[in-house]
Amino acid sequence: MNLPLPLPDSLTEGRRPKLLIVDDQPINIQVLYQLFSKDHQVFMATNGKQALALCASQQPDLVLLDVVMPDMDGYEVCALLKTDPLTREIPVIFVTANTDEASEEHGLDVGAVDFISKPVNPKIVRARVATHITLKLQSDLLRSWAYIDGLTGVNNRRYFDEQLAVEWARAERSKTGLSALMIDVDFFKRYNDRYGHQMGDECLRRVATAIKASLRRPADQIARYGGEEFVCLLPDTELEGAMLVAEQIRLQVERLQIAHADSDTSACVTISIGGCTKSANQEGLPAALIQQADAQLYTAKRNGRNRICSAGLTQVS
Repeated sequence: MNLPLPLPDSLTEGRRPKLLIVDDQPINIQVLYQLFSKDHQVFMATNGKQALALCASQQPDLVLLDVVMPDMDGYEVCALLKTDPLTREIPVIFVTANTDEASEEHGLDVGAVDFISKPVNPKIVRARVATHITLKLQSDLLRSWAYIDGLTGVNNRRYFDEQLAVEWARAERSKTGLSALMIDVDFFKRYNDRYGHQMGDECLRRVATAIKASLRRPADQIARYGGEEFVCLLPDTELEGAMLVAEQIRLQVERLQIAHADSDTSACVTISIGGCTKSANQEGLPAALIQQADAQLYTAKRNGRNRICSAGLTQVS
């Protein structure tokens, strides 16, 4: 079996891969822990419910999953992981004494990538874990390339749409707030007409950099939504906190002092921002969060631009 090429250090960012071991027998967990704890961040669970919670919160790079467990067996755990947008990309290897063909076929049907027989052979289990973690990180890298906007270097609309679904599911699970900011460069068509498209492209790059610099938490995300429009997704953020971030973004862009002679608002490039927040216990649809943030953006533009308008998410029937 040919192993994938090793990944460059820049891809793993100096971190140890995350490995989740799930088994209802502590002795089996201990054996695997001793094999991997030196080179991996190892998380442990003794039942399916714990495993699902750890996958959602820790986002491991690989799960070693027992099949036979009380209450919820490994097949059910794997199937649930694969139906959740938050966890479906996490590879699962079954570690089991059930090595008959029907068991393996069922495991592959529910989404597993491999099987390891009990009792485990240390060399085999280490080799297979290394292979599948490398494949996972390579897949993550390829996805990241597909999610980058070529002009500004920030995430693109495709990435944002997928992350919105992920963060909405996370917010509903953890009962936390989720905010979105829609951002538009004021009078950008006039800017392009006066200064040309090359200067317009440079303007968008500088605006994107300013927005990104204003997001201080790793979980906060920016994407280019289209044209001169950007969007920010702020997990675990209620309306008041989102408006503080929005004002910081507005000021950062204004401080760039990019000359804009044809703006009716200012002598320099400015932005308008619309915000919307799903509160901690609120239900609804992810699309409504963006639609209502966009409606607030247009209110900001109608009210004179270079300003922020916001509201809490309203129920959509």
